[in-house]
Formats: sequence, C-alpha cells, structure tokens
Amino acid sequence: MRSKIMTGAAFIAVAALALTGCSADTDGTSTAAGGLSIDVPDIPMIEELGEMESEVNIVAWSGFVEPAWSDEFTEETGCTVNRRVAGTSDEMVQLMRTGDYDLVSASGDASLRLIAGGDVQPINLDLVPNFGDDIVEGMKGQIYDTINGQSYGVPIGRGANILQYNSDVVTEEPTSWDVAWEADSPYAGEIIAYDAPIYIADAAVYLMAHEPDLGITNPYALDQDQLDAAIDLLKQQNKIVSEYWADPAAQITSFAGGTTSLGTSWEILRKLTDDDKFKSVLPEEGSTGWSDAWMIAAESESPNCAYAWVDYTSAADVNGAIATNFGMAPANAAFCDTSDEAAAHCEYFNATDEEYFSNVWFWTTPIEQCIDGRTDVTCTNFQQWTDAWLSVKS
Repeated sequence: MRSKIMTGAAFIAVAALALTGCSADTDGTSTAAGGLSIDVPDIPMIEELGEMESEVNIVAWSGFVEPAWSDEFTEETGCTVNRRVAGTSDEMVQLMRTGDYDLVSASGDASLRLIAGGDVQPINLDLVPNFGDDIVEGMKGQIYDTINGQSYGVPIGRGANILQYNSDVVTEEPTSWDVAWEADSPYAGEIIAYDAPIYIADAAVYLMAHEPDLGITNPYALDQDQLDAAIDLLKQQNKIVSEYWADPAAQITSFAGGTTSLGTSWEILRKLTDDDKFKSVLPEEGSTGWSDAWMIAAESESPNCAYAWVDYTSAADVNGAIATNFGMAPANAAFCDTSDEAAAHCEYFNATDEEYFSNVWFWTTPIEQCIDGRTDVTCTNFQQWTDAWLSVKS
C-alpha cells in the first residue's frame, strides 16, 4: 500500500500556503472566495425581465424536467417546456453549442467549458427571488460556476462519488480508497470505476493523501507532472478493474449481478440496488462529487421563460421534487422541513451536512490557469485530461 495518509493538520498547512485565489476550509478542501478570476467572453447580464415567450428549450439530466412540475410551470407562465435529456456532460456542452437550447442543468465538469466558451450568460440573481437564504451555503458562489465574482449558475443539487461495496464480500467497512486503487487489493478483478476523463480527479484525491510530495492541493489543478502521476495510478488501477461504468443502469446491474464487489458509486445507485447488503462509505481521503446548476444560454431566444424556470425550480417544493426524483441533496434546505418524507430524504443524502460535503471536491473543469493559485506553472486542461484518459483505457 502507499505511504500513510497525511494528517489533516499537515495537509491544511500545505493547502493554505498554495491557495491564493481560493480560501481553504478547515479540512483543506478549497472553496471560492467570490469564485475564480479568469478572462471570459464579455456576455451581458440581463438587468430586467420582459414579457414571457411561448416556450423554453432545456437540456437536462434525466429526472430534472418532468411533467409533474413542468406542466404547472407552463400553466403559470405560458411557457411550454421542451426537454432534451443528455447522458453526459460532453453531450450537454455539444448541445448547448448548437444554439438550439435556452437552459442546461450543468455539472461542474461542463460549467467552466460553457462559461469560457461564451455559451452561457451571467445570471442576475436579483431576478431569481427563490435564490435566497434557504439555499445551502455550500452551493453558493463556488469556483465551478462563479467567475470574477459573477454567478453563471443557480444550484439544483449535489452529491458525492462514494465507495459502494457488497458487505457479503467486503465484510469490514473500508476506511480508505486503497481497496479500489492499490495493486494488492484483495478485490482485484471485482472493482468498478467511473468512465470519464473527470475521473482523473479521483486519482488526484487519492494522491493528495498518499503522495503529499507531489504537491497536489486541488484535484482539478494538475500540472503535467501531477497529471502524469495520476495517470500512472489509473493505469495501475486498470489492471484490477473488471468494468468501467458511464451508464448508471449498467453499474447497478454489475453490483446486483455479483460481478462487482466494490467501486465508485452515487448514493442513489446504492439505494436503487434495493438490497441491504450493498453499503456505502465516504473514505477518509474524501472524494470527488458533483453539483448541478441551471445555466442560461448566452443567445437564449427565450430568456424570460428561462429565468422564470430557474426561479420556479429553485422554490423549496419544486427543487425538492427534482432532488427526490433524481436522488441527490437539494439546494433549497427549506424542502427538508416540508414533510417527514422530505426530512428523511435530506438526512439520507446529507443535504445540510456541510461537514460531510467539506470532504468532497466537486467536479470542476480543469483549465490551464491553475485554480489552486499557482502562477509559476501551467496546469493541464480538459482536452489534455481527455487525451490522457484515452491512454488509460487503451
């Protein structure tokens, strides 16, 4: 196994010295101090709303736009909702660049690409009344959707990429990700891993704890040497992985069918296996995670309907309906007080537990400007991560 995990205090000290554009939480994870400062296209922000258009075209994850709440929105606003479900962040970026859509439910591995590409516009939060005090603090002003102090996204929900395991096989709860990464894992050949370039960050999180000399303080800010180290670890893991997953249904089937004993998962996927023998844990190294936000197209043909949708879905009841349907922590904490069922959902998904999420590094698009504050090196960008990921899979 790799060297002993860095103590929390030692890691904090190193991280605090390295961060300039960001501030460090007490556990060493980075949060935005007004977001990230980079050069982005000058897209004007809407100052006031006008009359509603007749429709709004939305690219979203499955479960985010459903008749149960979109029909009521149409009745209230007159805006017909046209939904296009996307399966990956790459697909969302491609679809938004066609100019055919007004809104997208972007994860952090897409948002910076959309902002830097001039594909989305700054959001005037004064025009989103439901974006208020009940939105959890951990989803406000984050580095993946707030640039130069300006918000580009309104949060929907969040979740961690946890370690799921079959307790019939893995009889003791793992405390470390080492069982999924190290060559001598007793579960070699029964491990499943996420299939996407952003998974490189999971390797970086592990290296932050086990190879501190690499100097990684943010898993999305990797110089070439650090990226090479992450790729080496991923290639090592490749030899013990039985399967990679991008389709959630395939991941569930792999666990339920007995092919997989442990690996990367989401809480909702563990829950959907519908079997108490499948358990999950957030290991001591922490993990990556995802936080989704509504973003409005820079050239939206229906900006008024788009703003109306963002505000409507930020209300406690609708935001909670989306979170419940998809299986994630809602952005609006007021939902948790609406019923016993809502409270149970929020508890299960750690909705208001900022201590839990302080150990989660939310997906952020890697860019050449090092978002950990370093200015003496160039960091690797998403295209370099994509090319490197292909080398792992080959």
